[in-house]
Amino acid sequence: MRTRIKVCCIASPQEAQIAIHAGADALGLVARMPSGPGPIPDAMIAAVTACVPPPVATFLLTSETMAEAISAHIRATNPSTVQVVSHIDPAESEKLALLEPHVRRVQVIHVEGPEALALIPLYAPHVHAFLLDSGRPNAAVAELGGTGRAHDWAVSAAFVRATDKPVFLAGGLSAANVAAAIQQVRPYGLDLCSGVRSNGQLDAAKLAAFVRAVEQADAELTSPLA
Repeated sequence: MRTRIKVCCIASPQEAQIAIHAGADALGLVARMPSGPGPIPDAMIAAVTACVPPPVATFLLTSETMAEAISAHIRATNPSTVQVVSHIDPAESEKLALLEPHVRRVQVIHVEGPEALALIPLYAPHVHAFLLDSGRPNAAVAELGGTGRAHDWAVSAAFVRATDKPVFLAGGLSAANVAAAIQQVRPYGLDLCSGVRSNGQLDAAKLAAFVRAVEQADAELTSPLA
């Protein structure tokens, strides 16, 4: 199966077009966050979602934690998918599914240890997919993504095996390590930001190299000799 690619921290319609041209399956649009790179105003997020053609998905990364606030954020920006970056109360996740049944819902799980697997049954009934990242939500200043560092892929691999939901892998991915990530974790999709940026800008050459590395890794997995 082809591994999907989500390019996060998209800052403008121009960056969206670069990512789409490179073969991105989805674009991540970062709203206000307590820390980390790439936040853009809601008006810019709406401008990007308005110009992205199907079948490319647009992910709103929201730090809101209450269902009604997340719903309002969705309606202000019009993404196809909402990525909830905090470990919200599962009751709010259930409520969001009722408020926004036609928007795809992705719950971020910050992998700080094997305890991440215990979150699967809490969220799985209410979301369409999970995204495993390397944040520290309980830090003095919460880290909810964009850290540029990898976490324990052994835990991520166990997470993928433990759920029937699609799982995206994020955190410190680049062309240099993505083959190993795919081999070990076998995620549905990959999510990256800093690994394909230079001087704060989306780097078309780095993104092209990443896409080639993913395609090669997928080919090796499906080879009769694998």
